[in-house]
Amino acid sequence: MNQSSSQASVQKRRVAVTLPAGPQVSDTITRVKWAEANGYTDAWFADAGAPDALTTAAALASETSTLRIGVAVTPVFTRTPAVLAATANTLGQLLPGRFVMGLGSSSQTMMENWHGQEFGKPLTRVKNTAIMVRSILNGEKSNFDLDGLRSHGYSQAQMDNPPPIYIAALRSKMIEMATEVGDGVIFNLWPQRALPRMIEHAKHGAQNAGKDWTNVEIVNRAMVLITDDKASARDLFRAAFAPYYATPVYNAFLAWAGFTEAAQTITEGWAARDRAKTGGALSDAMVDEIAVIGSADECRERLIADMAAGIDTQIISPLAGASEADIERTFEAFSGNNFTP
Repeated sequence: MNQSSSQASVQKRRVAVTLPAGPQVSDTITRVKWAEANGYTDAWFADAGAPDALTTAAALASETSTLRIGVAVTPVFTRTPAVLAATANTLGQLLPGRFVMGLGSSSQTMMENWHGQEFGKPLTRVKNTAIMVRSILNGEKSNFDLDGLRSHGYSQAQMDNPPPIYIAALRSKMIEMATEVGDGVIFNLWPQRALPRMIEHAKHGAQNAGKDWTNVEIVNRAMVLITDDKASARDLFRAAFAPYYATPVYNAFLAWAGFTEAAQTITEGWAARDRAKTGGALSDAMVDEIAVIGSADECRERLIADMAAGIDTQIISPLAGASEADIERTFEAFSGNNFTP
């Protein structure tokens, strides 16, 4: 087992706050200080724009002493493997034993529209990037031409304990690749009925690589809101995530998870620029399978059940657009004094 894999054997059942906390870096610093003081084990960034996740993660090194900092996830189309390896090297030094490099494909919308990058062969690109980054972190000189992803002659000093690499995945092939190649897998926006199937593919991928699958951490970004108004919270979810499910990657995932008709309706509604039809395809029952909405006890019970089913680390991500009071209630409900995973 290499050093990166051994570092992936972490304390089971961890709980994280989501980052960034807002457009100001100072907001993120405030959140992580609160989280560390209130019994959270982790803080995980989304990496979708400003403030930049990897840069801000470096800023948190001097602001925290125990929190593990992860990124879920950095898109592999926006940085080269050499740049990712150099960044992971720096963050591994600043946060020794406390940084996780998360890699993923992101979506067509972000990569093609925002970044002007071709979104081709996402599984292959993620796999090859992870292979190259790990090799460079282990001090090996690059000599790669993997399906057009090239690096020759680049090297950096070998790290004693390089950061582990986790991979975001939704459907069967990507999940199996993630646990075969990565030290962990990151799930997002899945209906509850799909979780057993996803866990089985995670097991298969790890076993195909000769790994003990229990040493491959499963991280989940949980869309949570503790609220007295479930109907309004469901509408917040629809507003935020119906566009996600309109993208080809997430639309195919929704169909794979068992919601074929809803996926088709979302595609039709989005093509017609009919937001009512697009959002309306997400029924209350479907939203309740994906999001975790309700009282503190209801939300805690749901996350415990999902952890019992195989999730190791829950990232608490309050729904966008929620009131500050409900966001505070949500984070407080999963603090160390209130939640034992």
